[in-house]
Amino acid sequence: MAERKKQSLLTGAGVLAIATVIVKLVSAIYKIPLTDYLLGMEGYAYFTGAYAVYTPLYSISMAGLPIAVSKLVSQNIELGRVRDARRIFNVSRKLFFLVGICGTLLLAAVAVPYSRMVNSPENYISMLAIAPCIVFCCMMSSFRGYYEGLKNMTPTGVSQVVEAVVKLGFGLAATWVFVARCKSRYANTNVGGVATIFGVTVHNEQDMLSAIYPYASAVAILGVTLGSVFGLLYLWLHYKRKGFGFTREELVNSPPPKSDKVLRNQIIKIAAPVALSSLIVNVSNIIDDTMIRTRLAHAMEVGGDVIKSMYAYSLSAAGTVQEKVGDYLYGTHASVLNIKNLVPTIVMTVGISAIPMLATAWTAKNRREIRKTVESTLRVSMMVALPAGLGIAALSKPILELLYSKQTHMIPIAAPMLCVYGFGVFMFSVASPITNMLQAVGRMDIPLKSVAIGSIVKIILNFVLIGNPKININGAVWSTMVCYVVMLSINFTALLKVTKVRIDYSSVFIKPLIAAIVCGLAALYSHSLLADRLLLNAKVSTVLAICVGGALYAVTLLLIKGIARDDVEMLPKGEKFAKVLEKFGLLG
Repeated sequence: MAERKKQSLLTGAGVLAIATVIVKLVSAIYKIPLTDYLLGMEGYAYFTGAYAVYTPLYSISMAGLPIAVSKLVSQNIELGRVRDARRIFNVSRKLFFLVGICGTLLLAAVAVPYSRMVNSPENYISMLAIAPCIVFCCMMSSFRGYYEGLKNMTPTGVSQVVEAVVKLGFGLAATWVFVARCKSRYANTNVGGVATIFGVTVHNEQDMLSAIYPYASAVAILGVTLGSVFGLLYLWLHYKRKGFGFTREELVNSPPPKSDKVLRNQIIKIAAPVALSSLIVNVSNIIDDTMIRTRLAHAMEVGGDVIKSMYAYSLSAAGTVQEKVGDYLYGTHASVLNIKNLVPTIVMTVGISAIPMLATAWTAKNRREIRKTVESTLRVSMMVALPAGLGIAALSKPILELLYSKQTHMIPIAAPMLCVYGFGVFMFSVASPITNMLQAVGRMDIPLKSVAIGSIVKIILNFVLIGNPKININGAVWSTMVCYVVMLSINFTALLKVTKVRIDYSSVFIKPLIAAIVCGLAALYSHSLLADRLLLNAKVSTVLAICVGGALYAVTLLLIKGIARDDVEMLPKGEKFAKVLEKFGLLG
């Protein structure tokens, strides 16, 4: 039996971060041309609308379960109860499968009524296409939680890449073929400009595209479902090849395992508060998604002329009819979220890696390791999130022009939203690691309370702001910002109180912020120089500006000694790197 492979906090987070970057690049290759060339803002609204219900139901279905498995496995290994850790995996697989089936059936059941409720009846097609994903993803999470508890993040990372690559290969190719064939059919069958597509009579190409978008979105989403099947297949094959990851000696010396019932109850006891917290978040997200659409519809009713005047150029250039203005604005906001969520998704890997580390230290009552893990998790999160966020704020318009070259009509609406979100990226990013650390020390109740309060604030602000024609879709941005301020204030204060850790604020926040400001300013002025004065290609200027900002950030961080020795030592061969940096006086 193979000896298990253990990774440090930053090594594990690094593995997941690399996988996440690959996944996000693949996702960008998938979603951007999908939106830019195949679906447009209107079609992407169907795609996003399906995700708006899938994501909450998926999260509720498996929320807390992988965290519980990771925490219990790491704790039992620390206590020498490896047979319990092995049995936890077997119990969790059965539990995850049952929960996944329930989630899939629930999504299929709500597809039609939800689509009608949000005034998008065709959306149910995409929702049915993604429903099976829940059961496959839940099964994957049983494997991922187990290996994360072993402090081995590689299976999780590789399975995520497999998912993404299959999604790209099938989803994009199948959607391209589907749209091309529909266009060809329209061109060959229309008589006097009139044709029938999927039972709908169309009079021009724009009508034809509106008729095929719901089906094209569903074809694209089938790629997501197929990706989850292949991700699960990889994890199953890995498990068959590597086994449980314990040596025979460890198993022989381990006490007899607890019963399935006892372990199942332990999993549920840890998972239940997290699941309830996720339930609140995701019910809030469903309400949020529904409210955005309904309040936009209300704003159009009471002040349609105001909204059309505000976005006259974009709506005209996109050829958006009055009945689809709400879908257009909703799709534009969704395209901004794709960029806004990139950095938090990467930083989230630090929190996932911290769970078994902090749970082990907490079980052993090792105060030094507790402080080291908490401080390193926060510092690394801020070192990534702050420069990325300020860079996004500084280059919001050029970034959108780089990514959505065929949908430039939406940039005047999207750029201000992305700029505001950029300033909040550090909040969105650090929220998940802080929540993970509270869960690792057994305080799952605190994120539950903060999420409940933050969600109520967000819903109230959405209702008030989005329904105002002068604010409309921008209200969704500001309500999100305020929501995270509330949640982070509660969670961060509680984390320090529970762990009794006194962090070095200069090292964790101030130094990364100083370097991040340099990064943002460097990116802004270098882009201006390259694009406006040297007249370089816009896309080239944007890429070079990002590189300049990143390089100056790294140099500034080293010069102000913003990197701690503990962080470097947790990297592979970290002690050697630490000695080199220390020799030149570059470590904090």
